[in-house]
Amino acid sequence: MSDEIRDPLTHLVIGAAMELHRHLGPGLLESVYQTCLKIELEERGATFIPQARLPLFYKGCPTGQEFILDFHFPNQLVVEIKAVEALVPVFEAQLLTYLRLSQTHVGLLINFNVPVLKAGIKRMVL
Repeated sequence: MSDEIRDPLTHLVIGAAMELHRHLGPGLLESVYQTCLKIELEERGATFIPQARLPLFYKGCPTGQEFILDFHFPNQLVVEIKAVEALVPVFEAQLLTYLRLSQTHVGLLINFNVPVLKAGIKRMVL
């Protein structure tokens, strides 16, 4: 049984991303994919926070700094999208940090700048 079947939310997000990629293809700015994925997820009835702000604390003290998660499904999933030539380890480290700081277990890293979207999806578990 695949991870998507066991995790309906991940399946929903990947399906939305694939639909978006079928319509627009690769080669656009990340902001375009963010806007369109938000629309696609809303059409599918998903409950999420786009551009979710995550404040940074250091040793329990607020720093005034914050991270912005592309899509946060609180306590369930963090989705980070990219439109880059290739996913590199720093993007994976970024997602793992977001998972840890948001106390979320599962994350998706989606790179829309690929000919076949399946090659641009990385599911990560903390």
